Amino acid sequence: MSEKKTVSKKDFEKDLKRLEDIVALLEKGDSPLDESIKLFEEGIEKAAEMKKNLEEAKRKIELISKKSGLFSTEKFHEEEF
Repeated sequence: MSEKKTVSKKDFEKDLKRLEDIVALLEKGDSPLDESIKLFEEGIEKAAEMKKNLEEAKRKIELISKKSGLFSTEKFHEEEF
């Protein structure tokens, strides 16, 4: 049986910091091409993992809200902001 990994706030913030560091290194433009490609690949993987974790957190919040009956969720359009 597979065990789901729960991402803590500390882990998420650590991943976010690493992603910010990768972006800074790539923007600086001092890295050799091979290293830049590896950094880019790591950044894409990190971003995909973080997106998955955020989507999981969103589903948990929606489930908790629905179960409690105290809150409801609604979709919003980015144009509203």
